[in-house]
Amino acid sequence: MAVSRRLFLAGAASLAAAPSAGAQTAEPAKPAKIVVNDSGGAMGTWMRKAFFDEYEKRYGIHVVETTPADFGKLRAMVESGNVEWTVTEIGGQDAIRAGKLNLVEPIDDKIVDRSAFPKEARSPTVFAGSVYSTVLAYRSDVIKPGSQPKGWAEFWDVQRFPGPRSMRNHPVDNLEFALIADGVPMDKLYPLDMDRAFRKLDQIKPHVNVWWTTGAQPAQMLLDKEVVLATGWNGRFFDLVQKDAPVAMEWTGGALKQTSFVIPRGAKDAYWGQKFLAIMTEPKLEAIYANALGYPGLNPEASKYTDPKVLPALPTSPDNLAKQFWISDAWWAENGGQAIERWNAWVLKT
Repeated sequence: MAVSRRLFLAGAASLAAAPSAGAQTAEPAKPAKIVVNDSGGAMGTWMRKAFFDEYEKRYGIHVVETTPADFGKLRAMVESGNVEWTVTEIGGQDAIRAGKLNLVEPIDDKIVDRSAFPKEARSPTVFAGSVYSTVLAYRSDVIKPGSQPKGWAEFWDVQRFPGPRSMRNHPVDNLEFALIADGVPMDKLYPLDMDRAFRKLDQIKPHVNVWWTTGAQPAQMLLDKEVVLATGWNGRFFDLVQKDAPVAMEWTGGALKQTSFVIPRGAKDAYWGQKFLAIMTEPKLEAIYANALGYPGLNPEASKYTDPKVLPALPTSPDNLAKQFWISDAWWAENGGQAIERWNAWVLKT
């Protein structure tokens, strides 16, 4: 039977309108802005220079920064259906909780390429923006580099390495360091034996002059000669090292962590939030951030663009990375409340 010209043209039109197999789905309309919530301060300054400016240039979408990271606010936004943030930074243990409570969107690996990231940094719902580490630091004019404590057992050795110390007023890191000092291998730390850790902490407690509470404290105390040895975040010591201050870091037994970013569930323009996270994986941009703050991203290609003088002071430098362990956010999300309660009672006990 012959097909009429009208039916033929109608069929042809419908075929033309249908997407072909393998055709790309059109991008959602571009918003005027996205909102990225982070910790602010120096981090916010370099987020702007490394990532925000490039995103705005590439997509013509303004990045509005808000602060600070706040799990309670994230939860309230999602549960009320009034989500103001497109992307937010979040603490590692809070990120685990947020995933369990269905407060965040999955990371779209078709947009955000994390194929070269280590497995510890490829959570289905959490993006690892950068890496930092809690390390051992010391006065290099008192303890000569090469003869410094090489790990936590020697940090605990007050006979060989006398002098006042400072540690964080928090169980995270300290329980792990105590267990390593007591002979537990780094790859056998979890689940943490809290009884054993607190027994070992009893030994170092009389030699800790200050339990620090802010990241700037241990670096400043070393600079002011108030302590000889301290634990602290590598980025805080990085600045002093770059300025040739008499402070040095020892990476053995360092506790690796990631800065975590998520897209809140129900976020407006979530697609463009995914595109922002994709920007943060680019090696040249990660290198800008690492050169300034000492906090590298997870793309190994970034080392090609990082200042050679900076590389040895980064936690992801191959030599440094091999000496450290990853903090288990999952363990702390499950057990952190109990550990903090026990820590608070212990630190007040004379």
